Amino acid sequence: MDYDFELKRVGKEIRKARAKKVLVQLADGLKPHATDIARELDKTGARIYIWAGSCFGACDVPNAKGFDLVVQFGHSAWKKKSH
Repeated sequence: MDYDFELKRVGKEIRKARAKKVLVQLADGLKPHATDIARELDKTGARIYIWAGSCFGACDVPNAKGFDLVVQFGHSAWKKKSH
């Protein structure tokens, strides 16, 4: 993969949340990696679903009910502001 999706860290969070159904939302340019991401996250024992709709940024949260956890992947890193 061209990107570091931090899948070990995501898997750890899935286990920590004891999530059974996880929705993964990807920026459109990252969707070609969906199969690899799902295959890796399947190892957590959770059922992994990929959001097929468009994603216009971090505030574009899918209106999907019935999931224990939503994981979003985008192109830009988020940086904390220092005061």
